[in-house]
Amino acid sequence: MNITAHPQAARPEPLNRFEFKAFQHIPTRWMDVDIYGHVNNVQYLSFFDTAVNSWYVDKKLLDPLKSPEIFLVVETGCHYFAELTFPAIISAGLKVEKLGSTSVIFRVGLFAGESETTAAHGRFVHVHVARETRRPCPIPDWKRGILEGLTA
Repeated sequence: MNITAHPQAARPEPLNRFEFKAFQHIPTRWMDVDIYGHVNNVQYLSFFDTAVNSWYVDKKLLDPLKSPEIFLVVETGCHYFAELTFPAIISAGLKVEKLGSTSVIFRVGLFAGESETTAAHGRFVHVHVARETRRPCPIPDWKRGILEGLTA
């Protein structure tokens, strides 16, 4: 058996605050911290989810209990650069990297307070689906117009 090593992609660098279009503020919780004294890595994806969905609710793109269409996560990933801690306020920066007919790709950056560079950032992909069928459906123009406000 011949195993060929694949070259690794270059590790991304932290992003700057000015690269994001909107921000959501999220307090860390005691339960977010692990035995090592920092926010556990799995919580970062929860912060992504909270930031994006809070923005949807704020912009009236989503009523979690009543909207006939919802957004479901189909892909996510995160690059870590610095520790987040408790107690602290995370500033979650949002921008839309790509807006498709039924999907939206967000870049989410997590900043420790007012820090100028990301402690972590990642990709968060949502598909717009009918609540009842869970099948993709086109993002309506009125939602698209609001999402376009976050494009890079």
